[in-house]
Amino acid sequence: MTFFTSEFESKLDTKGRLVLPSRIKAQLPEGGGNELVVRRGFEPCLIIYPMVEFKKVFSKISGLSEFNEEYRKLQRNFFSGTATVELDANGRFVIPKNMLTYAQLDKDVILIGMGNKVEVWNPSIYEKHLIQDPGELSKLAEKYLNE
Repeated sequence: MTFFTSEFESKLDTKGRLVLPSRIKAQLPEGGGNELVVRRGFEPCLIIYPMVEFKKVFSKISGLSEFNEEYRKLQRNFFSGTATVELDANGRFVIPKNMLTYAQLDKDVILIGMGNKVEVWNPSIYEKHLIQDPGELSKLAEKYLNE
């Protein structure tokens, strides 16, 4: 089972390649763990899925009715913002240039384990999306974890 957690600082090389930290690589599924899907996030970040996890999301979204306009918009925008990549022998993969631009990634990046996926952020943009007030975090936890 895939289980990504924690924050990891990393760097992109001049070719736009990202090396996955060893703790993230260790969580990739056996057999087929070298194939990943990268997609544009809903916020200005990228999402990395192991292929097995992306197939679950793919199944849900592709299963929506093509006769519903909102579903088509979701499918079109979701699937157009994805790319399949493969880890090389050094645990690196190239992030497509259009995705680097979308997430405003340059050299320094931060990777965030999000359970079945990993987010890739520009560190300064990531800071703006964090909850600064511990009370707000507590309220969100109470609201959604006590259901």
